[in-house]
Amino acid sequence: MSSRTKDDNYRDSRRRERSPNDRRRDERSRSRSRDSKYIALRYDRDRRDRDRDRRDYDDREYTRRDKNYDEKRSNDKEIDEKRKAADLWKQEREKRLKENTLNLTESVSKVESEANSTVNEIKPKREPISVEDLLKKRNMEKVEKEKVVFLSKEQRAKLALEKREAQVEELRRKQEESIKLNKEFLKNAAIEAAKINSSRYGSSRERNEQRRIEAEKKKKREEDGELSESELQTIRDRYIGAEKKKRKIRKMNEKKFVFDWAADEDTSTKTNLNKHELNLLGKGTIAGLDPMEQYKKRSGFYAKVQKERSLMQIEEEKKSKEEGETVSKNAVVEIDFNKSFERGNVFDERHWSEKKLSEMKERDWRIFKEDYNISCKGGKIPHPIRSWEESTISGTLLHVIEKVGYTKPSPIQRQAIPIGLQNRDIIGIAETGSGKTASFLIPMLEFILKLPPLTDKNSPYALILAPTRELALQIEQETLNFLPLGVSIIGGHSVIEQSMSMNEGVHIIIGTPGRMKDLLENHLIVLHQCTYVVMDEADKMIDMGFELDVNYILDAIPLSNIKPDDDAAEDPIALREKLGLKTIFRQTVMFSATMPTLVEKLAKKYMRRPAVVTIGTAGQAVDKIEQRVEMMGEDRKKQRLIEILNSGEFKPPMIVFVNQKKGCDSLSKAMNNLGFNTTILHGSKSQEQRESSLRGLKDGTKDVLVATDVASRGIDVKKVSVVINYDMAKDIESYTHRIGRTARAGESGVAITFISPQDEGVYFDLRHLLLKSGSKIPP
Repeated sequence: MSSRTKDDNYRDSRRRERSPNDRRRDERSRSRSRDSKYIALRYDRDRRDRDRDRRDYDDREYTRRDKNYDEKRSNDKEIDEKRKAADLWKQEREKRLKENTLNLTESVSKVESEANSTVNEIKPKREPISVEDLLKKRNMEKVEKEKVVFLSKEQRAKLALEKREAQVEELRRKQEESIKLNKEFLKNAAIEAAKINSSRYGSSRERNEQRRIEAEKKKKREEDGELSESELQTIRDRYIGAEKKKRKIRKMNEKKFVFDWAADEDTSTKTNLNKHELNLLGKGTIAGLDPMEQYKKRSGFYAKVQKERSLMQIEEEKKSKEEGETVSKNAVVEIDFNKSFERGNVFDERHWSEKKLSEMKERDWRIFKEDYNISCKGGKIPHPIRSWEESTISGTLLHVIEKVGYTKPSPIQRQAIPIGLQNRDIIGIAETGSGKTASFLIPMLEFILKLPPLTDKNSPYALILAPTRELALQIEQETLNFLPLGVSIIGGHSVIEQSMSMNEGVHIIIGTPGRMKDLLENHLIVLHQCTYVVMDEADKMIDMGFELDVNYILDAIPLSNIKPDDDAAEDPIALREKLGLKTIFRQTVMFSATMPTLVEKLAKKYMRRPAVVTIGTAGQAVDKIEQRVEMMGEDRKKQRLIEILNSGEFKPPMIVFVNQKKGCDSLSKAMNNLGFNTTILHGSKSQEQRESSLRGLKDGTKDVLVATDVASRGIDVKKVSVVINYDMAKDIESYTHRIGRTARAGESGVAITFISPQDEGVYFDLRHLLLKSGSKIPP
């Protein structure tokens, strides 16, 4: 009997009926199911192996930790036993010490009581001190304590040393206490942090217990055959495939609405073929019309008419001369009227240099000031002078100016001189080497020439204050070039000689603030007739600490002829004529390269409605100076200086600036040893030595001047070819005045500066100055 059932026969018949493709598909499905079962079994086996290894590692780790814990506990027991033994020994020792101390005190008290009884038997009882004696004793102690004790130098030094040691010891004790408190604070903070961490995360034993519980749960889950969610997700991704995120696809055929009109949407292009386009408003043509072109055409038309009329007038004059007739008066008036009419309406394009003084308009004066970089502040300021001949200076002084060699005025002279001639206060701010000295000397001399001659009993008419002796001597020399009316009052010379010179009668006193104050305090000079005051290099005087001296000198000048502080002070001549005064108002002039706050305060106190004249920018170097900056170390400077002097590029005179007197002397000595003809100028030199050094540089007997910042202001040596800053100045203002010793009176010059990493404080200001002047900046 066959073992096959009806179902098996039915299954075989169905298998035979299935197509080959169905059979192949069934075979692939069976093979895939076998592969999946095999992979799952292999994955389960690997996972069990990993879990077994992890359990073995955890068991070993727990065993090691338990062993260490047992060893630690055994060590702690031994330490506790030793501590208990030590405590018992200490208690027994303290007990013995207490017993010995009690026995000793009893014996001592017994001996003392016996001795006291014996003394009481021998000595009588002491009587108490009276109140008078007690007060007398205290007064004696107080007197002894307050009595001055004279100590020797060694004793004072010893006491000072002991006091210093006590202070050091006290400071050290405080530091130790501070360190100790800091350590205790850190220790307590660490303990507190440990407590917080323990309360937050639990102790290590609790954490280990938590890990052990989690490991047991995991082990139980593995024994039950359960898989975690991550493992299940991994299996799904492996066999089913990871979920793919759909990417957003922008619809390319979707239309975007545009609000602007397109060029092809204009329906008028076919009907209006010749469309006229208007240009934009602004510079150039406006709606097809050019205003400048119309102005030119109109100007050309009037010029043509004027030319034709002038030719006709010349022909008429010729005819009248030939016929012996004269032009009638009415015709002349009509011709002049026509000329003035044409002149007023025709746009004159000529430059101001091609015009006469009477033809200058406000526009021409503005262009003139822009050409010379002149800017003014204040009301009723007169126009600048274009040449010496067009000024209101007297013929005598013009002849002297021509004799001195001033061919044309400098920018500061063009504006400051006409203001000074109006007896008005001036504040002049101009770059170094711009001719400021002549700007106040010429109006001052014009003012003095109008006054009566001086006698022995008169005081000087004018006072010039300068910050340094060299600048005062230079101003005196410049004054003597014009007229012999001044004398210098400076330190370093004999006061007797200077007072004798003043007794002979001088119109102008040129001095430094320190010496002038001494003469005023000693009543060797009076200023009751002084009506013209000049402060040259005012910012330098304030920087050098002469503010109190300057205030004392200016307060010594009487206020009887000072101008009122109102709008009338802007025109003193008209005010004097209006009031019918014969006396001249006091005139105060201040010149400076910069305008700091203290200088402004001084001007506000002693000046009345001054006119402020600025040439260029305050504190700016002369444009004709070529500035070169070289970066190098201190050891390279001397060698580079010798290379520059031996290059033949520069001719004497030359000036080398250093920062310290000691360095000035050593550098000059080294250069003399190398064959250079040098001279020195700094603050430690006497007045005779200073004058000798400057005289040698000016007359050509010396080639190189090695100087400090004493020579950075007011030293006017002609044709200085180069200024070398061997040491960079401490600030940019000093640097500006140093390099201003060259390129004076319209000439050009070169300034070479050695900078090192120690000059980092002036890098920014120096870079800004080099950028403004267009000089090359070192890398």
